[in-house]
Amino acid sequence: MGKIKTLAAAALSLALMATAGGCGTSDEPQSAGKGGQAASSHPAPFNVDGIKKDDAIAAKVPSSVSSDGKLSVGMETTYAPGEFMDEDGKTPIGFDVDLSRAIAKVMGLEAEPVSAAFDAIIPAIGSKYDIGLSSFTITKDREKSVDFVTTFKAGTAYAVKKGNAGKFKTDDLCGTKIGAQTGTIEEQEADKMAAACKAKGGKALEVQSYKLQSDAATAVITGKIDIFYADSQVTGYAIKQSEGKLEQLGEVTDMVLQGAALKKGDTAMTEATRQALQKLIDDGTYMKIMKHWGVESGAVDKAEINPEVED
Repeated sequence: MGKIKTLAAAALSLALMATAGGCGTSDEPQSAGKGGQAASSHPAPFNVDGIKKDDAIAAKVPSSVSSDGKLSVGMETTYAPGEFMDEDGKTPIGFDVDLSRAIAKVMGLEAEPVSAAFDAIIPAIGSKYDIGLSSFTITKDREKSVDFVTTFKAGTAYAVKKGNAGKFKTDDLCGTKIGAQTGTIEEQEADKMAAACKAKGGKALEVQSYKLQSDAATAVITGKIDIFYADSQVTGYAIKQSEGKLEQLGEVTDMVLQGAALKKGDTAMTEATRQALQKLIDDGTYMKIMKHWGVESGAVDKAEINPEVED
């Protein structure tokens, strides 16, 4: 997150716990104003040390991936609780981070999370990154560019400043300002709502796009926008971290599948990833990770390649 001038805004930003700092490796520019959380209010990383290499699965991993012993994972590290930075501003944590480390262990590799802009990850799968694991909603459009292995299921949800939920109706948000992270499904849906408001000729809906999800949440608290829109687990976590400054608007809707993105047509790596995840599901490790982060309601029971999804 860029440096915020006022102490009040800075405190809110820290409470929302997200930064864009590096994670050992980073494709995001660093700036002096970026820092970590003020206090630890989240679980410690899940311990994956006991996960053993599966020789049969490891043998399926292409040498182009396994030769250096690392699994390069592209992720946008401001999307708690899936992937975000710890208090030090350098260490990536979250259930997607733990899952990537677990998958890598099954493959006999070490995960190397790489912090990147969300909308820059998919185009770089297979070149900069071996895999993308960053709360990607699986869509037919994205499946044209990458292959997916299902990892999670999530809905979408709105958050508003505490006390404001009664001021808005989710079935008609014309006349409001909505913030969403750049490149997300929520941003696309907000744009569609804005177009519908314009077509009706009534009050306009203004969509604000933010590179960092945490900036959208902070903008609600500081009154710059009315609503922020994100995956349900992200909205819920932001509300919890805001310490009473945010509340949910309406119900969770639009349950969708999320997945790990892999190089299009790389059947060997995609199948190795599917088998690694299925092994973790079958032996209970996957559910332990989900419960560790309090997101077991989004757990999947089967790892699938390019599942059928709606447009």
